[in-house]
Amino acid sequence: MNGTEFYAYIRVSTAKQGEKGVSLIEQKAAIERYAERNNYTIVEWFEERETAASRGRPVFNRMLQLLRKRKVRGVLIHKIDRSARNLKDWADLGELIDQGIEVHFANEGLDLHSRGGRLSADIQAVVAADFIRNLQEETRKGMWGRFKQGLYPLRAPLGYRDCGPGKPKEIDPAKGPLVRRAFELYATGKYSLIRLRAEMARRGLTNLAERNLSINSLAAVLHNPFYAGLIAIKKSGETFQGVHEALIPMHLYKEVQNVLRGKVPVRQVKHDFLFRKSIRCGECGRALIGERVKGRVYYRCHLSVCSTKTIREDRALAEVIRELHKLEFPAGVQDILIKELEEMRKNESRNRLEDRQSRSLRLDQMRERLNRLTDAYLDRLLEKDAYEDRRRLILIEIRELEELAKKEPMGAERMPDRIVDLVMRAQNAGSTFIAAKGNEQKVLLRIFTSNLKLNFRKLDVELAQPFFAIESFNTSLKGVPNGNRTHAIAATERSSTIKL
Repeated sequence: MNGTEFYAYIRVSTAKQGEKGVSLIEQKAAIERYAERNNYTIVEWFEERETAASRGRPVFNRMLQLLRKRKVRGVLIHKIDRSARNLKDWADLGELIDQGIEVHFANEGLDLHSRGGRLSADIQAVVAADFIRNLQEETRKGMWGRFKQGLYPLRAPLGYRDCGPGKPKEIDPAKGPLVRRAFELYATGKYSLIRLRAEMARRGLTNLAERNLSINSLAAVLHNPFYAGLIAIKKSGETFQGVHEALIPMHLYKEVQNVLRGKVPVRQVKHDFLFRKSIRCGECGRALIGERVKGRVYYRCHLSVCSTKTIREDRALAEVIRELHKLEFPAGVQDILIKELEEMRKNESRNRLEDRQSRSLRLDQMRERLNRLTDAYLDRLLEKDAYEDRRRLILIEIRELEELAKKEPMGAERMPDRIVDLVMRAQNAGSTFIAAKGNEQKVLLRIFTSNLKLNFRKLDVELAQPFFAIESFNTSLKGVPNGNRTHAIAATERSSTIKL
């Protein structure tokens, strides 16, 4: 061991400080000046870019191991708070000093081998440890203050972007829709996490490092209530109401949680036929199973006791189209239908007002429950875990009620346009359904029909409301002679016989 050889240790608290390098350069320059004044030779530099608030700094620990081998005389450090801000690390350095290893601080002229110098260094180490504890406490207070304001002071989760301190996160226009789509796909129960990961990679969803998501990262996204407007703190178990714009509605988030918990089994669909789960057996009520045989698709009941026969998909399709063509009504009927639907709108407006009042009352009740729950926790009637679990459930329900309140005015404003659209859809239902392709045709099937039932060989097609009422009204007109049809329409208008 050469009597003039030393290690040198420098540290910054964050990686960002290390990238800028100002603090590192200053520390290095001070140590080099100290070494030059004392004729010391620095044989190796140890540079750390980690906080000293907690133990486990890899570079610092490696340096201690080398010092114990006594290959050099000791170590040069800028200041005491650069060596340790927790007392255990300072104790490790103290053990080396007791063993004869020299520790010099370039910015503090302390003789650590004297009682007074050691005491002074111990006091400074305690002050440094207390400083970091106070800093952590103040930081924690600041963060919890932000959480209570509904702000998220940490890095924005995938699908959102940071807008600066004290501002809510904003939806990322590029990745936000992809994250929303991930929730929608997983909620169907047709995707496992592995399959969803592959699908989202194909669609271009990447993490913050622009790499494909891992399974764990994707699962963390699907578990995170931040996307539905809540802020959950995993470490403390606390949940806060966020002020940021929700990426998905709360009901979708709850559906995804049910799938994640196994309440909705994940089933991968091998053959997604047009009438899958749509046609039911007239005897047992079970959905018919679609099968491809010699290039054709057949639907049949698998219960042996049922007398229901199979039906070919093209024949079922023809029956549905034939039923939809019945919606085509003669000229002049549209005006009557629109008037009747307008009357229905007035009734719905009254019902909507009652629903709004009911939701408002329910919202007040949930907020009052939240206040009572908080009082019970403060009075120590509830354990913290039980309190946070109940609080989270109440916040979820409050969020759902608030979402319903926001949606309703928009739907009410568009009601007249929706009424006209409804009538036009009925008039062109058959041709629209024929022109549709693939998934679009499945959507129209759910819109126009409510029940498809196979009785022996006959498929009964029941239209959904209000299309069923429109069909009944249109069929009644077809039995009236042309000369009397105008009087029949007028009589229908006066008696309001259309029940939607």
